[in-house]
Amino acid sequence: MNGTAASAAASTNDLGPLPEWDLSDLYPSPDCPQLENDLQAADQAAQALQQRCRGNLAAISGDMLGEAIADYERLTETLYRVLSYAQLRYSADVSDPERGRFYQGIQERVTAISTQTLFFSLELNRLDDATLAEKLASPKVAHYRSWLRDLRVFRDHQLSDEMEQVLHEREVVGRCAWVRLFDETMAEMRFPVNGKALTSAETLHLMSDKSAGNRKAAAVAFGRGLAEKSRLFTLITNTLIKEKEIDDKWRRYPRPTSYRNLSNQVEDHVVDALAQAVHGAYSQLSHRYYGMKARWLGVEQLDYWDRNAPLPEDEDRRIPWQEAREIVIGAYGAFSPQLAEVGRRFFENDWIDAPARPGKSPGAFAHPTVPSAHPYLLLNYLGKTRDVMTLAHELGHGVHQVLAAGKGQLMADTPLTLAETASVFGETLTFRALLDAEKAPARRRIMLAAKVEDMLNTVVRQIAFYEFERAIHVERRRGELSAERIGEIWLDIQRESLGPSLRFHDEYGHYWSYIPHFIHTPFYVYAYAFGDCLVNSLYDVYRAGAPGFEQNYIDMLKAGGTLRHKDLLAPFGLDAGDPAFWRRGLDVIVGFIDELEEMS
Repeated sequence: MNGTAASAAASTNDLGPLPEWDLSDLYPSPDCPQLENDLQAADQAAQALQQRCRGNLAAISGDMLGEAIADYERLTETLYRVLSYAQLRYSADVSDPERGRFYQGIQERVTAISTQTLFFSLELNRLDDATLAEKLASPKVAHYRSWLRDLRVFRDHQLSDEMEQVLHEREVVGRCAWVRLFDETMAEMRFPVNGKALTSAETLHLMSDKSAGNRKAAAVAFGRGLAEKSRLFTLITNTLIKEKEIDDKWRRYPRPTSYRNLSNQVEDHVVDALAQAVHGAYSQLSHRYYGMKARWLGVEQLDYWDRNAPLPEDEDRRIPWQEAREIVIGAYGAFSPQLAEVGRRFFENDWIDAPARPGKSPGAFAHPTVPSAHPYLLLNYLGKTRDVMTLAHELGHGVHQVLAAGKGQLMADTPLTLAETASVFGETLTFRALLDAEKAPARRRIMLAAKVEDMLNTVVRQIAFYEFERAIHVERRRGELSAERIGEIWLDIQRESLGPSLRFHDEYGHYWSYIPHFIHTPFYVYAYAFGDCLVNSLYDVYRAGAPGFEQNYIDMLKAGGTLRHKDLLAPFGLDAGDPAFWRRGLDVIVGFIDELEEMS
């Protein structure tokens, strides 16, 4: 067994059996006849839709349009099923060249097929409002009202059919290729820590280790490893930002965040209000907490690798998988038996891939796949309390995706801002259950501190990431950015957001380069802060005993992408457009910090 494998084995052998997902509910193997048959059937369906409908959408009846949208939905679901299978298989071992080639091949075939149906959404958007209103009189079209509403948000940013086709076909050798290069580079990297070659997940895991020496060794090795790849990561970042700038210019988006806000179905002023509220609370949140933590650890300043250090009295207990499962399902069940029942399916049906393996995609995610199948969860479970919270978080996504599946392929998907609601709510349920059950003051203090740190990571850190992204996207428009300049921007924003009690070393200037959201989904990050503050307000309503809360919450999840945030929050008496809404969410974190100060 090599050093990396030995490390992985040592880190999981006291956690009990860890589940690995079974993707056969999508396809039994990459070379199975069913997969090839689906691709060929999708190609034929795309050709038929094009021949029947291209240039005719304005002329056909409402019922015929409704039937055409239904055909388009079925075709889209087939393509997403194939893509989901290829992506999940690839995520399980990004370092495997065969899996990479298979994923790339599937992307190219799906792109070729979907190019034939590109006309459909473009032509729908060219229908004038009066014509569309007439067709919406048909129940078959009215079924898709919310999807058409969201599609038409992008009308003013639509290009000619020919240009849209070029951009669509180019994506597999443009953005997708750069993302793949980033993922494979990160998966192949190994960081020398205490004589062992560790993956990024294992190295980052050590940065919350009880040993200060281990934390420092891991942090320095990680930063130096990123520095060695600095030229590559800088090139990837500059290229993707420039590509986005070109797209934004042609599509007439006024600022780099505009597309993301539209796709999130959230107004610019709402996101601005969130960012301003969090920024304005830095001194009450992160600055105050990390100053307190420095005093607990007996130092004037925390080195950056001590930011997530356990408190000295924390026994740093490792939580076996079976116990983690019981904790999370128990917390879900105490709130809603229905949520718990859906959550159990993930454990009973091999829908989770939990072990941290060499080559596996780092971090964690919930992939919705398609409504006719079910979601899958990817974790890198190493037994920390934070790993239990990550399980609760991703299971929240998964439960949400199961409940929304009834809306169908085109309307089940939820905007990123609201997608984080169920995940953060699941975390909150789990934390509150653990805290309420704990009577020992010392242990409660440890739990509260850990929760505050998680909330600061979700709210303060993610808004700082958002401000970093905005800064580099704006500055990139004046020319290519050097690694040194990106590092300067990164460090300036980290110092401002985390406060004077944190000390940063030179290698930390490279930490921006490993964060996948900057590469995969520009400006995703504010959705975490949106979700956390939203859930804090939502949970406040729940704790106050609002009648019908459980059913209203489940109805919100079942709505998928059919309702906007204003309509979804109305049954709870909440409005994200009100600046006071964000302050209410932030005050929950302030309250936890107040409680920690009193306990100290």
